[in-house]
Parts: sequence; C-alpha cells; structure tokens
Amino acid sequence: MEKRWIGILFALLFLTITPGCSGQNKQDQAAKEETTNLPDKESRNSERTLHDFTVTDIDGNEFNLATLKGKKVLVVNVASRCGLTPQYEELQKLYSAYQDKNFTVIGFPANNFNNQEPGTNQEIKEFCTGNFGITFPMMDKISVKGDEMAPLYSWLTQKDENGVLDQEVTWNFQKYMIDEQGHLVDVVMPGESPLSDKIIDWIKQD
Repeated sequence: MEKRWIGILFALLFLTITPGCSGQNKQDQAAKEETTNLPDKESRNSERTLHDFTVTDIDGNEFNLATLKGKKVLVVNVASRCGLTPQYEELQKLYSAYQDKNFTVIGFPANNFNNQEPGTNQEIKEFCTGNFGITFPMMDKISVKGDEMAPLYSWLTQKDENGVLDQEVTWNFQKYMIDEQGHLVDVVMPGESPLSDKIIDWIKQD
C-alpha cells in the first residue's frame, strides 16, 4: 500500500513540473493566428507610397522621392510635341503659385504616345526651360506603359500596388495627385487643365 501511495505522489509531482500540452497548443495557435493575420499580397503592396521610390532626374542625378514627405505632389508624364504641350505653361504657373505651400510638380518625359517625346534628356531640358521657363523638377525620360513601364508608374497605375485605383496612362499630361504621406489620391486625365478647380481645391485643402 505504501509503495502504491509513493507511486501516486511521483505521478502528481511529474504532472506539476512538466509543461502541459495545452500550453504548447496555445502557443501554436497564437503563432498560427499571427501568420493568418499577416497582410495579404495586395495589402502589403498597397502599403507602399511615393516615398518608397528613387528615380533619376533629367541631369542624371538620383532623386529620392522620400525627400518630398510633407508635400502634395502632382506627377505628370510630359511630352514636347503633343497638342497638350502648352500645359507646360499651366503646370509652371501652378508650381510657381503653390511651391511655398508644401506642393510640387514632377514631370516625367515619356515617348509612349505617337513618338511625341523623341528627344534626349538634354534636348527636353532645353525645350522646357527655353519655351516655358520650367523650374519644377524634371526627371529622366521613362516609359509609362507596356513591358518597360517604370516601377513608379506600375505603382501609380495599378490598384493592387497603390491600394486606391486602377488607371493606366491614356495619353501625355495625365496627372496623378499624391498626398503629403505619399498616398495616391486621384487622377486627372490629360485633357483637363492643371489649373482646374479639382487640382487647386485639392492643393488648398488642409
């Protein structure tokens, strides 16, 4: 009988000091829930902002878009031989009026539409400054559609990357509105003036 009680006591002692399976199960469940709660691919991509990109300016220098944190940005694909090329003048007026109010314009020359931007970076720069007095930042010539689309424009045009909307570039001078945190807000189509109420009202919003 004494041996029997000793055996029972040892069994109780073993159960007391050995981690229970229920505790491990809870840890496994927590790990499973943590994995389950990870953002899906679309959510992870949509967390990217304008500020995550680095591009090259028209002079060949690296331009980190994170330097624009705190500013509203109008990203525009531009061309020198387009019927909408006079919008350069309006873009410059917009930039001049609001550059001191945490706003900027960024121009991306692109030759995706009817060969309307065939020049080199240097030729584009001379055209813009000589004809329109452009002082807002101009970038290296890129592709804004197709297989060679620049990564920034992949983000701008696809909802699964920007988290807001799908809107491919339809022509030169399409305007993407980016807020102070680098998130896409909206798109203004090529034919609409850079001085439209939609854009100016957005710039003035707190």
